[in-house]
Amino acid sequence: MSVQQMGAPQGLEGVKQIIAVASGKGGVGKSTTAVNIALALAAEGYRTGILDADIYGPSQGMMLGIPSGTRPKADVDKHFLPLEAHGIQVMSMSFMVTDSTPMVWRGPMAAGALQQIMMQTRWDNLDYLVVDMPPGTGDIQLTLSQKVPVTGAVIVTTPQDIALLDCKKGIEMFRKVDIPVLGVVENMSLHICSACGHEEAIFGSGGGERIAQEYQTELLGQLPLLTSIREQTDTGTPSVAAEPAGRIADIYRDIAKKLAEKTQKIAAAGNSGPKIAVYND
Repeated sequence: MSVQQMGAPQGLEGVKQIIAVASGKGGVGKSTTAVNIALALAAEGYRTGILDADIYGPSQGMMLGIPSGTRPKADVDKHFLPLEAHGIQVMSMSFMVTDSTPMVWRGPMAAGALQQIMMQTRWDNLDYLVVDMPPGTGDIQLTLSQKVPVTGAVIVTTPQDIALLDCKKGIEMFRKVDIPVLGVVENMSLHICSACGHEEAIFGSGGGERIAQEYQTELLGQLPLLTSIREQTDTGTPSVAAEPAGRIADIYRDIAKKLAEKTQKIAAAGNSGPKIAVYND
């Protein structure tokens, strides 16, 4: 069952499927993964948008090359109209504030801001809305789970043991709110020397695969640690847009194909949407 079939909340009538991209901790490349997944879904022919739900550290505007100070327009009903970049629709808290404005908000305020931007954006007939979540397992994540019919979640991690520990917490969070975990993306799997091409697993190896096996989900893909990935997002043209026929774009498009297949199966099965459960553990 799609978001539309489930009776979408106000503001999400133009969205069919919602994919949350999350991580248990920061610094694992979640936002880079989210934007490249969105671009890869678009490259596969799907109408795609991305919502930057990282209220405290919104970065999608910069990653997609949207000039600082750009503001969304509003329709006659005072709904925000998403901006467009590289063929996808985009909405972010960074479009409402300046680059130097800190979000000095307590959890309920941040969660309320997310709910407002989520419900007051007029998405235009999307097959997929990719939500770039803030790191961790707090108020904003619970707000999304309670208020929005998320089709499934992608967990981003690195092979490092401490990142894998937090990755487990992210998976458990989505399970407790009845959101399917579509799979794990492992970033920084290998460092590839730009001078000689030597490959080295400097953060360890096999971590993403172990997590996927432990939680009966899938390792969707592994991304190397490359300077070009960072440079391309910093300059507003992520890898899938910068080098659509390149090795990194191929990995992301393979991930996108897997996600499309999984979400379509969930939709066909008529998933009734997330529920909130409270556990005393």
